[in-house]
Amino acid sequence: MTSLFDRLTYEDVAKTIDHSLLRPELDDQFIEDGCRLAAEYQVASVCCRPADVPRAVELLRGTGVAVGTVIGFPHGGTTTEVKLFEAEQALRAGAIELDMVINIGALRSGRDAYVRDEIAAVVAPAHAAGAMVKVILENAYLDDDQKVRACRLAEAAGADFVKTSTGFAPTGATHEDLMLMRRSVSPHIGVKAAGGVRTLDGLLAVMELGVTRIGATQTAVILDDFRARKAAAAQARPAAAG
Repeated sequence: MTSLFDRLTYEDVAKTIDHSLLRPELDDQFIEDGCRLAAEYQVASVCCRPADVPRAVELLRGTGVAVGTVIGFPHGGTTTEVKLFEAEQALRAGAIELDMVINIGALRSGRDAYVRDEIAAVVAPAHAAGAMVKVILENAYLDDDQKVRACRLAEAAGADFVKTSTGFAPTGATHEDLMLMRRSVSPHIGVKAAGGVRTLDGLLAVMELGVTRIGATQTAVILDDFRARKAAAAQARPAAAG
């Protein structure tokens, strides 16, 4: 029986990666270099800060790499109107993937209708523009019941993905949370792991759990390792056959 690694192509792995350019200290050169790296490695997308969207769109035009950005980031506590304005502005600037943070306090308070309606408010213009929405739960602040409720609310609101975390909370993606999230949404809803996936082995492990996207800063390390291992495996096969 072949392993997951044996079955995967380079494109399969590269297109699970959203190359993350979200740290507050990143300067213009870092953003430009990050976009060029994303294009070179042909990842799924760059996920950049809202102010960097126009530059990223220009740099990635025609490359096949999508531009994504964040909404209500990183704490989720802005009003629905502000999140909607952020989403509409990002879409006008050319972003086609939006990673939005839920109102964590509202979820913890049991205001589920508010959480669902806020997600739906962002989903509506995104889908009208042909863009997707990934809903960030920020699991570090939630118990399992709250994580399940958040997943179900995101799906009910029409979101395309549920995502573990921003990368700025005390913890990121755990295997336990990823399995719980995968069980809590329908098969057509994607699960994105963010925070903590820094190696190829780490990526393969979460893919085994049903993850279809990850947020990564170690993109080159992961994909260079994949290419090296595939090359070594291909070289070993003739020797084994002989």
